[in-house]
Order: sequence, then structure tokens, then C-alpha cells
Amino acid sequence: MTIQPVPAFEPPYVMAVFSNVRTPDDTGYPETLARMNEIVRGNPGFLGYESARTPGGLGITVAYFRDHESLALWRQDLEHQAAMKQGRADWYESYTLHVATVERSHGFARND
Repeated sequence: MTIQPVPAFEPPYVMAVFSNVRTPDDTGYPETLARMNEIVRGNPGFLGYESARTPGGLGITVAYFRDHESLALWRQDLEHQAAMKQGRADWYESYTLHVATVERSHGFARND
């Protein structure tokens, strides 16, 4: 499988950038992450996401949505709200969420 970034979409669209530092407690995290991925993919306005973690422990996930309404549906999902609450209680030392409207987007892929 070739690793590729999420493709460029026709603007405008919305991105949510979730930067975080995790705690050592992983209890239930992998299962919850899998469930959150399943739920968000059912959102008709969800476009995709990219996620990375530095060796020092900073994690960054960028999720893309067609519009602010689609992002609001994700934010209001009851299972997602429960996961956010558990994240604050158990899984994150700290986090920051930035939401922005993308005004320009383009991409490149080598065709070798």
C-alpha cells in the first residue's frame, strides 16, 4: 500500500486540527479510536483525515469536512462526546483544537 496524503478538495471546506500530548494510559484507547473512525466515516460530509505522532510524543490529526454543519454533526455525536470526556479524564495530558475554512487547496503526486 502506498502512503498518500488526503487529496486536495474543491474549496471551501473545513479542517479541524487536533494537536495533543497523550498520557501513558492506553486503556480502551485503541478500541475507542476504531469506533470513532467507524462513526466519522458515516458522516456524509467527512472527507478524510491525516494523523502523525512525533518521537517526542506530540500527535497531530487533521480531519477534513465538507462544511461546518458536517463538523458540527461530528462534534454533537453522543459516542464522540463520551470519547472526548474520557480523553480529558484518561488519555490526554493536553490538547488544542483549531478549526479553519480552507480557501485554497492543490496537490501533487509523482507518477513513476
